[in-house]
Amino acid sequence: MEEQGQRRRRVVLVPSPHQGHINPTLQLGTILHSKGFSITVVHTQFNSPNPSNHPEFEFQSIPDGLMDVNISARNLVDSILLLNENCREPFRNWLVQMIKEQQPGDEIVCIIYDEVMYFAEASASQLNVQSIILRTSGAVTVVARLVLFQLKEEGYNPLKDPNKLQDPVPRLHPLRVKDLPIFPSEITESYVQLINNAYSARTSSAVISNTIYCLEKSVLSQLQQYFQVPNFPIGPLHKFAPSSNGSLLKEDTSCISWLNNQSPKSVIYVSLGSVASMDKKELEEMAWGLVNSKQPFLWVIRPRTNNAPEGIELLPKVLAEDVQENGYIVKWAPQKEVLSHVAVGGFWSHCGWNSTLESVCEGVPMICMPFFEDQKVNARYLSHVWGVGLELEHELERGAVEKAVRKLMVDKEGEFLRQRAAQLKEEVELSTRKGGFSYNSLNELLDLINKF
Repeated sequence: MEEQGQRRRRVVLVPSPHQGHINPTLQLGTILHSKGFSITVVHTQFNSPNPSNHPEFEFQSIPDGLMDVNISARNLVDSILLLNENCREPFRNWLVQMIKEQQPGDEIVCIIYDEVMYFAEASASQLNVQSIILRTSGAVTVVARLVLFQLKEEGYNPLKDPNKLQDPVPRLHPLRVKDLPIFPSEITESYVQLINNAYSARTSSAVISNTIYCLEKSVLSQLQQYFQVPNFPIGPLHKFAPSSNGSLLKEDTSCISWLNNQSPKSVIYVSLGSVASMDKKELEEMAWGLVNSKQPFLWVIRPRTNNAPEGIELLPKVLAEDVQENGYIVKWAPQKEVLSHVAVGGFWSHCGWNSTLESVCEGVPMICMPFFEDQKVNARYLSHVWGVGLELEHELERGAVEKAVRKLMVDKEGEFLRQRAAQLKEEVELSTRKGGFSYNSLNELLDLINKF
């Protein structure tokens, strides 16, 4: 909290209520607070962040009108559209009240909103408040969506033909049809509406991107031409705000003690994110492959949301015993701490953008098993452009799992990936140091906000 009598200009943050979006938004808030701004986080009732993790911020909940039927992963696009419809008026009413009550020196200087929470921009524009877009995905995903929509207008539509899934996509090398960031698996009217709304800068003054110039140099140049407003790639945000914690799930730190007893670079860390889930057969095949690889593993198995058996309880007793003998199981892990641990030599990931950045930053090569949306783009780039990942593309089968784990952790191909990952880590570190690209972009962003 600010000292008594001290006033700071205020920045309002509007995060999307999903784990991969909340984390970077709160990290940005931590950075801005350290630079002298007060921070107010306006969030939905669904997946609301824990205020105790950030006592220096103010938190304001607004009604979102979502019901359980609206918030399943299968309804992700429709739920975001509904959020924008339901939150527009409550947010505007709150903003009107805040403007009335603000004191000199404590004015709202700008609103920074997640690109899919575009209702915030409409209210900011109506009330003459500056706004900035926060983009929490990689730049290549944005370019892929824009090019895909252009191709669709030109009559390109291979998505409904299963025989074309391996075909390269025009103007999007090295992406194949199966790598396109589509959720669900076709271009629906709802999806088009969401992307059009999210990618329209409208009256916003700038775009903040949680990415790194050395990773996405060419595509960032393309985006600058498309959006025509300043684009500030200031990632990885978690490196500028290492103490920020936006986890919606309770982290089990006991795994760190277990890691402390493992040999350097020997452990494969397995975590497939907070949204995707697997059935019982897939879980068993994954478990057999890990056990048969003879490599120690730290495995995140999330609880299910119903009353069915959870995680390791789904496995046959004998297999469960082998899993616990060879590895360590948690419901959720402190991922940044895990990836920076000396014992971790590989990461089996769904390739969400936060996980991608965190792994790249720590020089940890990856097994890439994407489920949907931008994860597929990230996986393809990790394996075919940045050279730090192996794709696990086929049906989840124990032999393929064992082979992939050993290839990453033991074989010569894995050694090449580790060398490349170490090189990329150095490039990222240079970017965040004084004089580096992300460091300079952050200062340019601060200069812009201070001019509002």
